[in-house]
Order: sequence, then structure tokens, then C-alpha cells
Amino acid sequence: MSLSLKNKIVLVTGASSGIGEACAKIFAQNGAKLILCARREERIKKLAAEFKKQYNTMCHLLVLDVSKRDAVAQKISTLPNDWQNIDILVNNAGLAAGLDKIQDGNIDDWESMIDTNLKGLLYVTRAVMPNMIKHNAGHIINIGSIAGQEIYPKGNVYLATKHAVRALTKAFKVDLLGTNIRVSTVDPGMVETEFSIVRWKGDVERAKNFYADLQPLVAEDIADAVYYCASRPPHVNILELVVMPTAQSSATQVHRKGGASSDVFSK
Repeated sequence: MSLSLKNKIVLVTGASSGIGEACAKIFAQNGAKLILCARREERIKKLAAEFKKQYNTMCHLLVLDVSKRDAVAQKISTLPNDWQNIDILVNNAGLAAGLDKIQDGNIDDWESMIDTNLKGLLYVTRAVMPNMIKHNAGHIINIGSIAGQEIYPKGNVYLATKHAVRALTKAFKVDLLGTNIRVSTVDPGMVETEFSIVRWKGDVERAKNFYADLQPLVAEDIADAVYYCASRPPHVNILELVVMPTAQSSATQVHRKGGASSDVFSK
């Protein structure tokens, strides 16, 4: 039997597009109250207006870069009283930047990935978790990746951040033993969003070719998995959920229409 999430407060980081936006939408459709967290204010303002009109959803906006430690602590600690008791945290904000061998890597790209994918997740979780512990309730859902399960050529630092997310998810669960707080990671394979455009720094054609001749996942597929984790009965904790397109067998192997199986990055 599913757990009703009506009127639960859900904080989604990276809520302005892609998986974050899709997660926010599915929670809105099911009656939750949303804290939309992202850097792009206009995008989350527009989303909040859409959710209000379509689902009568209450939204609070957090214009925030999760990699900014002091800003995260300040903004979460000063949430209005009605928004302080966060029931579900979806740590979605993240990126991949570049696809180079380690010896050719751009150190600024490394810093960006570590600051957002790893440190940002930690900053937000550290700000939210104590209140969950105080109320002995809550759920932390991290968006990981198949890159946290396996490695592939030229993935190096991005892979390291997603392996860390997987390790942290398990470590959170150990540290929270004896509480009613649940912890999950949802690890997608190939999902067609803005993610690849960011990875290749605006090269839309290269990003499009990455998904050519196969049917990748879409953001809504991952949002559905996130909602599944969140809506299980309180005694059920989905610790880890890997979601892959049918056309993908591993981090490196896909089957493209009309051709043989090939390396993910062959396009």
C-alpha cells in the first residue's frame, strides 16, 4: 500500500530543469508542498506558477547555489516556520563537465563537479537532517548514477563524485540507525535532459548524437522511481534503485537501432 504524501514538505535541489523539475512535478501532482531550490530564479518562479494553477500546489522558492556553504546554511536555517519541517529531501543538483582523460582534465571542471555533486549534497543534507532527527521522521533521496556503480573511459572525476554519492547514501543509513529516517539513492543510466548539453559545454549536436538511434530514459522515468521510493510504507526503505534504458546494458554498452551493440561514447 502506498504512503500518501499529501501536504508533505518536499525540498528538491536543481529543481529548475530535467530530473529535478520532473521530481517536483510528480510530488505536486500528488498533493505535496514544494520547496523549489535552484540557481535560476525565473525558471522556478515559472514552475511554481504552473504547479499552483494546475495542482493548487503551495511552493516556496530557494534561489540557491548548493555549492555555496554559507548560503545553504543561512537559507535553510531561516526558512519560514511553515516550511521548516522538511519531510523529503531530493538531492538532485549535479552536473558532469567535460569528458577528458585525467591527464588532460580541466581543473575548473573538476572543482565544479566536486563542489556541486558532492559538497553541495553534503551541505544541504547537513542543514536538513538535524530537524529530521529531532522529529524522528524524514526521507533523503539522492540522485546518483550508473557512474556510481561502474567506471568508463574519461569519466574520472565525475565517476568519483557519483561513487561518493553511493557511499554517502549507505553511510547516512548507518549513521541514522535507530531513527525512522529513510535513505535512498536512485541511479539512472542514460537520461536525455540538459545534462549532456552541460557536459559538452553547449554543444547541442554532440549531446543529441549521444542519444541517437536508441530510446533513452526521460526525466519523468527517474521522477517515477523517486516517487516510488518516497511512497513506500514507512517500514520499507529502498536503499538503492538502478534504472536503465532497455537499450543499455552497462555504463559502457548500448544497442543502437539498425546496428550492433556499441560503446556508449561511440557517437
